[in-house]
Amino acid sequence: MSSPAERYAESRRRAAEAKSQLGVFRQSQAFDLDDFQLQACRHLEAGRAVLVAAPTGAGKTIVGEFAVHLGLAHGTKTFYTTPIKALSNQKYQELVEDHGTERVGLLTGDTSINSEAQIVVMTTEVLRNMLYQDSATLRDLGYVVMDEVHYLADRFRGAVWEEVIIHLPEHVQVAALSATVSNAEEFGAWLDTVRGETSVVVSEHRPVPLTQHMLVDHQLHDLFISEDDGAAGTLVNPELQRLAHHSQAPMSRRSGGNRSRANGRGRGPHRGSSGGAGRGSGDRSRGGDPRRQSGSSPAGKRGGGEVSGISGSAAGRPRLNRPKMIRALDREGLLPCIGFIFSRVGCEAAVEQCLNAGIVLTTREEAAEITSRVEQMGWELPAEDLSILGFDSFREALINGVAAHHAGMLPPFKELVEDMYAEGLLKVVFATETLALGINMPARTVVLEKLDKFNGESHVDITPGEYTQLTGRAGRRGIDVEGHAVVVWQPGMDPRQVAGLASKRTYPLNSSFKPSYNMAVNLTAQFGRRRARTILESSFAQFQADRSVVGIARDVAKRESSLAGYEEAMTCHLGDFREYAALRRRLNEAEKDQAKSRHRQRRREIIRVLAALQPGDIIEVEGKRGFGESLVVHSAPEHDPRPGVITADGKFRNVTAEDFGQPPEVISSIRLPRKPQVKVPKVRRDLAASMRAALHERVPARSSAPSAGFGFVEEEPDSESLEDLLAQLRRHPCHGCSEREDHARWAERGWKLQREIDQLKVKIDRRTGSIAKIFDRVCGVLHELGHMEVVDPELMPQVGPPELLQDAVAAPSPQNAGSADDEWYAAEFAVTDRGQQLRRIYGERDLFTGLLMERGVLSALSAQELAAFVTVLVYQAKREDEGAMPVMPTRRLAQAAQTGIEVHAELETLEKRHHLEPTAAPELGLVLPMYAWAGGQSLRNALNDSPLAAGDFVRWTKQCIDTLDQLAKIPHTPAKLAARCHEAVELIGRGVVAYSSVAYQNLEEPTDD
Repeated sequence: MSSPAERYAESRRRAAEAKSQLGVFRQSQAFDLDDFQLQACRHLEAGRAVLVAAPTGAGKTIVGEFAVHLGLAHGTKTFYTTPIKALSNQKYQELVEDHGTERVGLLTGDTSINSEAQIVVMTTEVLRNMLYQDSATLRDLGYVVMDEVHYLADRFRGAVWEEVIIHLPEHVQVAALSATVSNAEEFGAWLDTVRGETSVVVSEHRPVPLTQHMLVDHQLHDLFISEDDGAAGTLVNPELQRLAHHSQAPMSRRSGGNRSRANGRGRGPHRGSSGGAGRGSGDRSRGGDPRRQSGSSPAGKRGGGEVSGISGSAAGRPRLNRPKMIRALDREGLLPCIGFIFSRVGCEAAVEQCLNAGIVLTTREEAAEITSRVEQMGWELPAEDLSILGFDSFREALINGVAAHHAGMLPPFKELVEDMYAEGLLKVVFATETLALGINMPARTVVLEKLDKFNGESHVDITPGEYTQLTGRAGRRGIDVEGHAVVVWQPGMDPRQVAGLASKRTYPLNSSFKPSYNMAVNLTAQFGRRRARTILESSFAQFQADRSVVGIARDVAKRESSLAGYEEAMTCHLGDFREYAALRRRLNEAEKDQAKSRHRQRRREIIRVLAALQPGDIIEVEGKRGFGESLVVHSAPEHDPRPGVITADGKFRNVTAEDFGQPPEVISSIRLPRKPQVKVPKVRRDLAASMRAALHERVPARSSAPSAGFGFVEEEPDSESLEDLLAQLRRHPCHGCSEREDHARWAERGWKLQREIDQLKVKIDRRTGSIAKIFDRVCGVLHELGHMEVVDPELMPQVGPPELLQDAVAAPSPQNAGSADDEWYAAEFAVTDRGQQLRRIYGERDLFTGLLMERGVLSALSAQELAAFVTVLVYQAKREDEGAMPVMPTRRLAQAAQTGIEVHAELETLEKRHHLEPTAAPELGLVLPMYAWAGGQSLRNALNDSPLAAGDFVRWTKQCIDTLDQLAKIPHTPAKLAARCHEAVELIGRGVVAYSSVAYQNLEEPTDD
């Protein structure tokens, strides 16, 4: 118990804080702040930057809102940055509700509302561009909130966060809000070095506890069970393992009926204590639900409790049945829910399944409210576009309480889904993982249908961090007593795998930062190249690399200490055993080389023989697949030696060199029809019978058949002969040592250890100054192209004048005469007039865009052609959307596309020579749809032969508009080209695209009603 003096001191502290800005802010809140929120806010008020790492839904945005409060109180600006436009739009609405439209602005690239307001919400890229342009909007900036700052790990856009943190003026206070990461202290230490005094506040407490489940066959089961002492569940439910194993059995062998809950616990009334009327889990009869009374929902016709998340497919494998899954969750009182599906098509298919199954989750009153709002949207959208937008099915699903949410949807559709879900009108949303980025869509339950996703290149398992981020959406603070995460069991899934993901609450935050061409010219123009290198060395990427070097250097020291002991153990009194051991290794390598040479020669001979086989030849296939006697029916060329054969059991196979240990020999031959129909089973059986008859009658092979050993010549290795090495080994003094083999074992260990040491030292060299080295290579490319020049050429006389692109590609590069850190890179650079243009070009193809402008490619196009060609600068097709090069609608567009391909090829060659990752290749898949749209055609006609969804087309169109605006504002852009850029914007910024762009602008404009 505290003493009177301590109680008095505490009361005085509280009284003082009540008069502070934090006290004023606390009084304005409807609930008291948690300890971690108070701690972070106190740091901000004390003038320190702060990093807050807390679970999703813990309320860390309160800290950002306090930063806004401080900015208003001190008369300074506050920028609130987010990673995606949807989150910016949502935060803008929330801040408008709190502070009014006059004080709040929004900047998202394609939307600009009240940009000089005291509070401006924006995407992080917008702030980065402001910093490079030294925008007047930055004046009086006092605070920057960086929401979802852990997004800096994103490999495509994450570098923007680091650029902003590094370049913000020193006086600006940063409030960085992150999911719970395992290395928050490391990230905070970096912030401390680049931003000054930074406090780190970490909370791992979830305000709403999360319960983990798996849905197996017909039942929902807890993933964990309680310990014997009654402690919180940490043991994997053993019954789940049995059920999963049982579910692997063929469907016909499974027993029917429902199983009881694995741990014997039912779901008490508390599950429904936070829901609406009739939604309590204890109300199993659903008698209080007006939907059940009216009989309007198929769910009301359930019988016997046969509720399943899995149904049998025709092949006998379990297949997810979403309507049954939803009914299972509804029965347990676990709605509203978000079902994460890592596929846009999958999200739409899930909604379609629910429509077809007659799922209805709304009351009459909710359905009427939804109908009114969605019909209003329908009146505002262009009538001719409603069909291709799928408006009717979208509306019907919403009215039933179900929706999809993904990047391919029309922005107003997504915004309506977000609003209705937040208001409780929708009960189920099938979403892609972008929804996990902080958009306020409160759910009681999150469902994961799979634990792997396509990352753009291959299918990979989700990480513990991704699992935490996704399931973190479950549990509504102030509404739910607990949140629920449900993983749907799939064939081959191990409950222990799920438990591993669920038990790891944090994940490391790793930088994805790398210098771009735009970054290089901006930094060099502002600070010079030498100082720019120093700035880049202060990036979080380099900070992490340097820290890892410390650990690697420690490993090197340990190994070198061990190596000294090995050298002592192999010391021989007869001579230098290291020399003897080196001879043994050379002899061993020579033997391996000779064996490899024999293998290569044998493989070449097998390939030669396979290529010489003719239809009708009979060979023996005795390799790994062991087909036995086989009849050749299709010959094969030497560049692709895979002749087709019919086996003795009448099956068609292609054989390869890997099927033979030795070159095959033709053991017999028969005459074949000119074109045997080997796809017909009877033909194959007849051919196999003919082969067996020939073998039985010993029909001789054709006289021209290849010989197994023909042309087989042994090759000797180019290195020292085995005989010479063996003779040297025997003459060496250590060869006669009685402890020779003991010494040899220590020598082999020492050699392996030395090889590990050398590899670790290479890692250290690569990581030391690694970001600056990449920057040097980027500058090397820009110098060759004339975007940079040497300021003090007398220091580096070998540096010649800037070359044109086509000449530079063919000419040798002075940069490549030495390593990336040679003396050439010590020269100071300045940005040329050509480089100044690049400073205002943002995007992954920034330099490529600049080169096309220099070639005059864009200036030669009409406004409609320009709108179509700009897609080449921004569009990135999904793998499944890629196709052949389309036929261009005009000759000028065809010429522009061809020039673009040539320029990129030249640039790629230059980048590879400088050891840089090549710029993304131009993609032409959006040219034709955009040309049609810019020509005034309907959305349906524009997308007639395109795999693009309407929402994707709108999203890419808005990016094209952003790029056209950029091009028009670039210094020294010809007036004619700037005018055509504006005209192109008018051509494509119409109809549904225009509606999507003004959806939030309407919030600040008075209405006539």
